[in-house]
Amino acid sequence: MTNITGGPTNGGRSNMPFYRIALAKIMLIRKYANLIVQKTKYLLFIILILPSTVYSQKSNNGNWFIYFGNQKINKNWNFHNEIQYRNYNAIGDLQQFVLRTGIGFDLSENNNNILLGYGFFHSQNYMPDSENKSSMNEHRIFQQFITKQSFNRLHLQHRYRIEERIFSNDFQIRFRYFLGVNIPINKEQMLPKTLYASAYNEIFINSQAPIFDRNRLYGAVGYVINENFKLEIGYMAQTTQDNNRNQFQIVFFNNLPFN
Repeated sequence: MTNITGGPTNGGRSNMPFYRIALAKIMLIRKYANLIVQKTKYLLFIILILPSTVYSQKSNNGNWFIYFGNQKINKNWNFHNEIQYRNYNAIGDLQQFVLRTGIGFDLSENNNNILLGYGFFHSQNYMPDSENKSSMNEHRIFQQFITKQSFNRLHLQHRYRIEERIFSNDFQIRFRYFLGVNIPINKEQMLPKTLYASAYNEIFINSQAPIFDRNRLYGAVGYVINENFKLEIGYMAQTTQDNNRNQFQIVFFNNLPFN
C-alpha cells in the first residue's frame, strides 16, 4: 500500500532514518537563519550606524531595544513574553529595564484576547541638576483585552490595559488605551517579505491626580521576515506631566508557536 506520493505508508510511519530527519531539520533551520540575515542586513546597518550619528552630540533622544514574544500554546491559549532595554542615549546609559509576561486566552479564533500578566521594571532616574542616578524597582500586575480589525490593507489593533503598580512605599492604578495600525506597502496583505508602515498612539490615565500620566505617538517602518518574525525601526514622541522625551525604537517580534 502506498500513500499519495507513491511511498510506503508503513502504518503511518516514515522509513527515513533518524539521522536523516535530524539533518533535514538542521538544514531547515540554516535556511531560515540565512533568510533572516539576508533580509535584515540593511536594517542592521541602520541600527549600528544611525545611533552613533544621532548621538554624536548631546540629545534628548533615547533608544529602546524591544523584544515581543507571543507564543501559541494551543488553539486558544497563548504565552506573552517581553524584554525592553531602554536607554537615555544610543546604548549604555540605562533608563529602564523591563521584563513582562502573561497568559492569554482568545475568545474567538485568533482575536479578542484577554490576558493576565506580570511585569518587573528596574529604573535608573537622573536626580535633578545632577549626573547621579537613583534606582527604583516596580512590580506590576496587569489585565488587558486586545481586539483586531482589518479593512482591506488597513490592520487595526485596540488594546485596553489596567495596571496595578506596586512600589516599595506606594500603590497606584493606571489605565491605558492603545490604538495601532499596520499598512503593507509592497503587498496587499502582511505576508512574508512584506515592507509595511506602522503607527500607534497610546494614552496613560491615572486613577488619582494627576489624571493625565503620559501619551506616546509612534511611527515606524517594518519588514515581515516570515510568518513568525517581524522587525521594526521607529521613532516615538512621548509627552509626560514633567517633560517631553523622544525615543528611537528597534523592535523584534517573535510569534513562533509552541505547538
